[in-house]
Amino acid sequence: MGRNACGPKKPMEAGAFLIFPAVNPTRSSEVRALLEHLDFKPSRVLGQNFLVDANILRIMLDAAELSRTDAVLEIGPGLGVLTGPLAERAGRVVAIEKDDVLYEHLRTTFSDAPNLALIHSDALDVDLAGLLENGINKVVANLPYSVGTRVFVELCHAPARPERMIVTVQREVADRMIAKPGTKDYGVLSVFAQTDYAASLHKAVARTCFWPAPQIESAIVLLVKQRRAIAPKDPPAYRALVKRCFEQRRKQLGSLIRDHAAIVAIGADPKQRPETVPVGTWIELANKLA
Repeated sequence: MGRNACGPKKPMEAGAFLIFPAVNPTRSSEVRALLEHLDFKPSRVLGQNFLVDANILRIMLDAAELSRTDAVLEIGPGLGVLTGPLAERAGRVVAIEKDDVLYEHLRTTFSDAPNLALIHSDALDVDLAGLLENGINKVVANLPYSVGTRVFVELCHAPARPERMIVTVQREVADRMIAKPGTKDYGVLSVFAQTDYAASLHKAVARTCFWPAPQIESAIVLLVKQRRAIAPKDPPAYRALVKRCFEQRRKQLGSLIRDHAAIVAIGADPKQRPETVPVGTWIELANKLA
């Protein structure tokens, strides 16, 4: 985990972008000028904050470990600062942009990128599971603050889950994704994120790494798919059990689940509270109850 700063303002290497010469992503002044040219005013409500730091960009790209065999999903590409390098390194990129102005900018800027597909839509209205089933194996994105958690959970629940995800989210969301049992941040999001992934805080990101600077800190979370010895037999029932129990996280398992024999059978304690139950135990419990 790196320090909570943007890092040195080094220029990107030659050829670092496929076809994005019009704006220097490491300079907020250039981003502001482009936004003025587009007559675009970022919305704080929608979490429209644009990355302006080359070091953070490099960190995300390096963590993605991209090759021409990869198909990547980007959600909320904005001005295309991340989109260009993704298209250069991966075999295929699918980018989902909701905003009309930004979508048109992307469509024009990357009109000659044969391996980039742009989708003009709200990510919550897109069949993300279908995209993943169609060969997407990695997700690299600065997730919009407004819908980032919901989109992330949908990706975690998709039948064809990506093998690797590198996402920038609010720091508090990142802390919940990687939280361990017994900590204050451990909850439903922690369990869902860690059911199929090894999740780690890859880099803390300062507010000044974006323009306009958000009011909250951010962080890059790296999620690498892992194979568990035991998987949920009925994923919807498993998720429902976890959500129901965490709605009353301070209650004991014995008061939340009537089948005490099932709790004891997997080696858990009916006096345990949901916030102390490891992910593996949730899976075992759900399978036993099923």
